Amino acid sequence: MTELFQEVWRMLKLGIIGTHWITDQLLDAAVQNGHWQLTSVYSRDRQRAQDYGQPHGATAFYDNLDDFFMNGDFDVVYVASPNALHYQQVRQAIENDKHVIVEKPAFTNPDEFSQIEALLQAHPAVRLVEAARHIHTPLFKQVQAQLGQMATIQGATLTFMKYSSRYDQVLAGEQSNVFSLDFAGGALQDLGVYPVYAAAALFGEPNSVVYFPTMIETGADGKGVAILTYDDFEVTLNFGKIANSHLPSEVYGLKDTLVMDNIADMTTATYYDAEQTAHALTAEVAENSMRPEIDAFTALFEASNDLNQLKNYETWFKLSRLVNSLLYTLRQSAGIKFPNE
Repeated sequence: MTELFQEVWRMLKLGIIGTHWITDQLLDAAVQNGHWQLTSVYSRDRQRAQDYGQPHGATAFYDNLDDFFMNGDFDVVYVASPNALHYQQVRQAIENDKHVIVEKPAFTNPDEFSQIEALLQAHPAVRLVEAARHIHTPLFKQVQAQLGQMATIQGATLTFMKYSSRYDQVLAGEQSNVFSLDFAGGALQDLGVYPVYAAAALFGEPNSVVYFPTMIETGADGKGVAILTYDDFEVTLNFGKIANSHLPSEVYGLKDTLVMDNIADMTTATYYDAEQTAHALTAEVAENSMRPEIDAFTALFEASNDLNQLKNYETWFKLSRLVNSLLYTLRQSAGIKFPNE
């Protein structure tokens, strides 16, 4: 009985905002990790919260956010609501001293990010991480390591374009949050985050950026091309939600090339040397692509003051800040503004 009590006591208690497929994936990864217990669920519809949470073991259900944060019994909250709601919900979480996992993109502009950063300084025990799953995978880290061994970089093309079934609603004259400016939607703010994150993680901060979007009926961007300019090369990002692409992503050396099958859901990566000999990069690919990030976040939340964990946290936070700035500047270059700005 004592060992069982100790095991339960060590579990991280989780609260969630957002009851859809991405939350299913996170909960599955948390179950696989073995250190998590879902306790509390928020939805605007309490019955929906209960219907969603009970099968996952949750025991407390809320339709009032103030009640959720003040009375919910959880250590960490996962925020997977529409983009425009992230800022206020994350703010409430920090004010109530809850750790936060927020879905990408964390916030819509640098002003929101700066305000959250200041609030974190007032709550130094709280940790905030952005759920950009692909940068935590072992294969992405292998790509980073291989990139560091390439003598010359002449540029890159990173692609992630996948047709969204929600666009069928738009074509039928209906509303969809993911394509609504009111909810900070659009291609850049959704699938575009993956190549932007990858570029920032692989190459750092560019000197300048510009975005050429394809606009759709809702006033949001459906797909587009972004160009990030560095000292000696450019990185082209090709992404969207109104078409499908089967192109790989590539980093160009001099005679060598690094090829990835999918920058967001990478399962293979190959380095072609100067003689064009293929060298497959080897790393475990999890069945659930969120598992590596959940493992990384678990280690942080369980030892949030450990020096190694603090170093990881600082790296992730700086990257999140850079991505936030890049997304905003890209939007500004294309003249895309959200109603709250």
